[in-house]
Amino acid sequence: MQHMNVLITGGAGFIGSHLAKYLLRNNFNITIIDTFSNYYEVKRKKEHLDQIKKIGEFHLETFDLRDEDKTLHHFKKKSYDAVIHLAALPGVQYSISNPHDYIDHDIKAVVNVLRAAGETGVPHVVFGSSSSVYGDVDGPVREEQADGRVRSPYAAAKSGAESFCHAYRSLYGFKLSILRFFTVYGPWGRPDMAIPLFIKKLMDEEEIEIFGREQSRDFTYIDDIVKGIFLSLYQQTDSEVFNLGNGHPIPLQRLIDLLVDPFPDAKIVDRPFRIGDVKHTWSNIHKAQEQLGYKPEIDINEGLRRTIAWAKKYYGR
Repeated sequence: MQHMNVLITGGAGFIGSHLAKYLLRNNFNITIIDTFSNYYEVKRKKEHLDQIKKIGEFHLETFDLRDEDKTLHHFKKKSYDAVIHLAALPGVQYSISNPHDYIDHDIKAVVNVLRAAGETGVPHVVFGSSSSVYGDVDGPVREEQADGRVRSPYAAAKSGAESFCHAYRSLYGFKLSILRFFTVYGPWGRPDMAIPLFIKKLMDEEEIEIFGREQSRDFTYIDDIVKGIFLSLYQQTDSEVFNLGNGHPIPLQRLIDLLVDPFPDAKIVDRPFRIGDVKHTWSNIHKAQEQLGYKPEIDINEGLRRTIAWAKKYYGR
């Protein structure tokens, strides 16, 4: 199965660029589509591409997947063994003030990709979904527990996009893998996410804001997520949904303690809990372990050590 031709949408992003590097190391042929949206700085995404280029050659297309004609045209001129759709507008809080953007980027673009994949006979579509589709659930969540009762427009868009995935799989018969990622972190992490944001502020001796210390998150290291996506390419069944998490939620207070340890002068400000956020995330990863051989290997201590070391080098401290 080597030399598989794979499309990664959003391949200049955090998860997509790490995945591209991993697949190149494993002799895959990679095409990346990215529109370089300015949700966070485009400079960072270009740096991601520079990192991929160090590993090997890949093909880059820069256009907006919300354009149905361009998307279909691209698929017609290529022949893919698998499409990994990671392009999305992220962020819970931003989605509350800009909900229509999420219908455009996180549903319309998905529909265009699914339809183009179906029309051109792509055998396998992998969709990057989110733990946010579970809403606020206590305890470790199993895949069948997503009931649509979500807490933010971002989560609603991800949940809706999953429904479109099932619809187009039923229409065209491609193999479908829906992967629900749980709070991904690591080197090159998206600058607006908690861990990268906290580390940068601590390095700059700025205060960090905590929106409710009673929360917990199933923080999952990027390398584990990437291996999970890779394993899904060899999924045996026609249509599956998998949780990709660490399986061990970390209380926010413990995260703060771990982060503050290397930064003893840290200033922490407590703020009220934010509407739209969930209190806890916790993945039951039994299904991915059984069916894919997924096995997260990096715990929070090692993951933070690597992430802080990267940040110090990247920001030149």
